[in-house]
Amino acid sequence: MAAGRALGREIAEYGLRLVYGGGTKGIMGAVASGTLSGGGQVTGIIPEFLIDMEATRHSLGQLNELIVTPDMHARKHTMFERSDAFVALPGGIGTLEEIVEIMTWAQLGRHEKPMVFANINGFWDPMMELMRHMTDEGFLHTAHRVQPLIVDEVSGIIPAIMAQAAQLAADRDGEDEVISKM
Repeated sequence: MAAGRALGREIAEYGLRLVYGGGTKGIMGAVASGTLSGGGQVTGIIPEFLIDMEATRHSLGQLNELIVTPDMHARKHTMFERSDAFVALPGGIGTLEEIVEIMTWAQLGRHEKPMVFANINGFWDPMMELMRHMTDEGFLHTAHRVQPLIVDEVSGIIPAIMAQAAQLAADRDGEDEVISKM
């Protein structure tokens, strides 16, 4: 929870917009709360059926923008379209499923947006070991496209994203690539 709030404050300090799954409870809620309390802008994207499970209607009213989708697929697609980078804090199966889908789209060449595993207290170490194993066994045949950043401290997340975005822009012969929402 503390890492979520800290990330939210960092997002606000950098003048970025948070685009997230819309929940106001748990770590998702902590990131949104940290962003809002730091004066940042927040867009929540949530399917109708999750509103009462992952959020409170009162708290959703505090977001700068709320997008209600018909289902999870539309939620993920909208978050993807509206985001310039992706961060996976420690989480459960939903978090895992979302970041794996983003990595899958990268592997398929659908995007080059920065992807970060916020490896707080080594939470994602088993995932990194699994990815090394999949690469060694030949299952990540385009592993060069699936290069998530592994960042152990919240304070390093946004600088790592900005550095990768700058490198991608330089690789594209100086095309200006700006990170403004994540």
